[in-house]
Parts: sequence; C-alpha cells; structure tokens
Amino acid sequence: MRIATFNLESFGEDAFDAQALAPRLERLRPALEGLKADILCLQEINAQHRKDEEARAFDALAELLKGTRYEGFHLAASGAGDPPEQHNMAVLSRYPIRSVRDILNEHVDPPQWRRRHADPPDEGAPPIEFDRPILSVSIDLPEGRPLHLFCVHLRAPLAAPVPGQKLSANVWKSVPGWAEGYFLAAIKRTGQALELRQAIDAVFDADESALIAALGDFNAVDVEPALRIVLADPDDTGNPALAARQLTPVESSVARERRYTVSHKGRHHMLDHILTSPALTARLTQVAILNRDLADEVEDSDTAAALGSFHAPLVASFSD
Repeated sequence: MRIATFNLESFGEDAFDAQALAPRLERLRPALEGLKADILCLQEINAQHRKDEEARAFDALAELLKGTRYEGFHLAASGAGDPPEQHNMAVLSRYPIRSVRDILNEHVDPPQWRRRHADPPDEGAPPIEFDRPILSVSIDLPEGRPLHLFCVHLRAPLAAPVPGQKLSANVWKSVPGWAEGYFLAAIKRTGQALELRQAIDAVFDADESALIAALGDFNAVDVEPALRIVLADPDDTGNPALAARQLTPVESSVARERRYTVSHKGRHHMLDHILTSPALTARLTQVAILNRDLADEVEDSDTAAALGSFHAPLVASFSD
C-alpha cells in the first residue's frame, strides 16, 4: 500500500478553463503518476463556479485526473458538498471509503483575543477562527481493518490581518501591527494542531492499535510546536507509558540532505509530512520525497508557479 501527500499550490481558477490549465497539467500529471499511490491526499484544490449553479465543483481536479490511475478512485473532499473557492483538500483512494467528515472546532473552541493594535481597537475579545477544517476519512483496507486518515493544511506562518494595520495586501503599516498578526497566525496553526491531536486521541480511545495516518501540509518543521503537539513524543510528555499514542514522521528515514519539500530563498524546509501510528509505522517499508526538480518559491516564482507546484510530493509504502 502506497500513501502520498501533495500540495498542488492553489490549483484551479474561479471558472474552469481547460486551455489555461494545460501547462500545469503537463507537469502535475506525470508527478501524480510517478507516485503510484493507492491513497493520495491533496491540498490547495480550488473549486470552480458553474453558471446557474449555487455550489462550486471540482472541475479542475477532474480534468487533472483524466487518463491517470486516479480517475476511477473513490473521492472524499472537504467542504461537505459545498466547498469554498480556495484551499480545499481531497483524498483519492483505490480502496472503498467508509466515512468522510470535516472537523472544525469539534474538539477545540476558537481561542479569543482582543487585538490591541486593531484600528479601531476591539472592544471585546473576538474568536480566532481557524482557516479550514481537518478532513477526516475512514478507508476500508482489504484486510478488513479501517485506516483512519486525517488530511490537513495548517495555517501558513504569514501574519493574519489586523484591521487598520495594512497599507496594501502585502505591506504592513507598523511593526507592532504585523507582530500581533504574526502571533495570531501562530495561534491558528497551533490551534489546528491541537484539534488534530484531540481527534487522533479519540481514535486511540476506541482502539489503541488503530491504523492512523495524519498527512498534508503542516507548514511546520519537526521542532515547531504545531508538529510536536501532533507527534506527542514521550520525550515531550515525559511519560514512556504514552508511547503507544506517539506518531512517527515517515520522512525521518530519508537522508537529512534530501529531507525537504519546499525551497525558500535557497533554504530547504520539510513542511509536508506523513505521521503514522505505531501499528502503521511497523508496516513502513519505503519513503520517497520527489524533490529533485523542486523550484524555489521565491527565486523561481516568475516561472514555476504557472507550471506545477512549489511543494514536493511525499510518498510512503507499507506492507499488507
């Protein structure tokens, strides 16, 4: 069994245009085929508006999958049948899908924060809303056991908006305003991570030997709080008895110099992960990060964005 994750980097426009999409399809289709995945988790899938229809549809995704091994796969997507325009997640599975649901503030209440640098200042403490849900998918494996899959896209480390503190979309008015926005973004990311961890523990409560995979774009490397919350390493909890609930990043078996999924200003970062429960980790046989031709998201931004993705896909193989 091969499980893969791939952030397609804002794939698809507001309206479906097959001709405009063609250059990206030429790059993305071979990348997807090369994964040879049985289960594929995708992030940043945009949904298209159809004339005279209220709900958006994944027309660009359907076009991408045409003629590939994934065209006939079972599909689960975030948005509960009415997806937003941007940043949706999708799971494609060769195996039957038992259940699908979005998890959003089911285990964690939105934190509250009074923005001191908002203009005008907040009178109260409004909730800090998470940007998107966690996509929870249960898959029926041939052996008869379910695979509990959590597809995620955590908040990027970009400052969240603060009213009255920006001169333009990418220019802040003041350092204190930017700093508060950056703090709010970190709260969003770690809050999402906490909700993911709580959802994982709910599965462990029912079955200590559950097959669990949490995968996607975590926008965090392994030393950051968001990822450490999800991993629950006994070195952090201080309790070896809790090791049965620890998750393992499969990429830890890859040589450090090859262990990255994003390049930013010449520096490499491992932001995309596949985290597995002990029962699933025991079956791990091989890991690959397809980053050989990865473009730099800053230095190559003028040419690469229209052709593919600035994220490298990650794939892991498991024995039956």
